[in-house]
Amino acid sequence: MVRAGLTAERITTAAADLADEVGFENVTLSAVARRFGVRDASLYSHVRSLQDLRTRMAFLAGGELIDRIASAVAGRAGKDALAAFAGAYREFALERPGRYAATQIRIDQSLVADSPELRRTAEITYGMLRAYGLEEPDLTDAVRLLRSTFHGYCALEASGGFGASRDVRRSWDKAVDALHIALEHWPREGTHDDD
Repeated sequence: MVRAGLTAERITTAAADLADEVGFENVTLSAVARRFGVRDASLYSHVRSLQDLRTRMAFLAGGELIDRIASAVAGRAGKDALAAFAGAYREFALERPGRYAATQIRIDQSLVADSPELRRTAEITYGMLRAYGLEEPDLTDAVRLLRSTFHGYCALEASGGFGASRDVRRSWDKAVDALHIALEHWPREGTHDDD
């Protein structure tokens, strides 16, 4: 019999907490079961597999990340919104490394359309970028630029990859300033000469 109180939500939260402690890749069903004092089999009444648990962790973490970003950017626009978005992203990545890693996994596209977390993330991110006058396909390109810049910086910072004496926060602020300038002067689709 499954221990009373065991739910998919509690299992997912426990797995996310464990990921923050030991790393996303080190989360196993056995390790999560030990947290609850149950056998691995008890979890299968609530999650189908480790991949299912990882997907649930991605949605949980994605929701937490976008909640933090939404709170930071509320009432802001342009450079202020970009800096607030970037700051909330970086703080989450550094404070919640396991959860952050969960947000980077590839999710089955059939599940993406039903995810309120991913829809909200798109709405807030695209809304911020529309303030720069961007429309598709430039919006997608700009989202990819921001995501790759933020992720790359956070991954390098978390691993101690910046060895120079310059304060990493100051470099981060400069990177955000540079992104703002790039967004203001975006090379919009269809405006290039093909000569």
